[in-house]
Amino acid sequence: MSIKIFLLISFFILNLWANERVVSLSPSITEIIYGLHRDNLLVATSSYSLYPKAAQKLPVIGGYQTPNIEKIIALSPTLVVGQTFNQNTLNRLKKFHIKTLMLRLKTLSDIQNSIKKLGETLSAQENAKKLNTNITNALTNAKKSKHPHSVMIVYGLKEDLRNGIYIAGHDIFFDDIIKACGNTNAYTAHTTNQPVLNYENVIALNPEQIIILHSHATEPNVNVKKALQNWYALPTEAAKNKKISVVDEDYLHIPSQRVALTIQRLCRQMND
Repeated sequence: MSIKIFLLISFFILNLWANERVVSLSPSITEIIYGLHRDNLLVATSSYSLYPKAAQKLPVIGGYQTPNIEKIIALSPTLVVGQTFNQNTLNRLKKFHIKTLMLRLKTLSDIQNSIKKLGETLSAQENAKKLNTNITNALTNAKKSKHPHSVMIVYGLKEDLRNGIYIAGHDIFFDDIIKACGNTNAYTAHTTNQPVLNYENVIALNPEQIIILHSHATEPNVNVKKALQNWYALPTEAAKNKKISVVDEDYLHIPSQRVALTIQRLCRQMND
């Protein structure tokens, strides 16, 4: 191939990508696109797309569960990427002949498969491979508990424990991480991946360790000391053995390539 032909092909490909206009419908997808180094294609994101900071400068098309169809269409996107809970939105966009891609980001396997799929869609296969290698390495090097025990992971720190306690069930990446760290999920039923409990349910499950995922950004007014006192007031093995802790990291809830950090952080917590 002559240099001239090579340059012409390169110019064509660059122009092809320059015309791409991608809309992300969730913070996780936004992070993956940045991780793939295809952020130059992004024209809008959903609410709470806070990482990296550059994403905060992009237009917002609404909440990641309630995107604004009119705003999306007005941006003339060539591709809209959403998660499984965006299925209705994606189906509506198809009626306007807008190309869509739906990703499942529940388990660790889902996350890696979706990174690969999005990498293929955006011609960023090598970058996708690097992101998935980081996740695989985090799993391989996960610190195993010296004394395997039952763990309950709670979403959000609350002072009132009478109801509305959201925890990690099965078929979700937190369950995968608990197992990768050599432990078992205190919630043994397989009915849902995000059960909602009250304090009586927690007592019945009697977890040996409770890890509460707290965010000062979304829960700024919670009295952490008081909330922990209420958790320790429940008659559980976790309270008895002083194994109730609060973890506050901005990446914990996000099923993106940064799940590699979540694996490291939670395995470390389970060994403390």
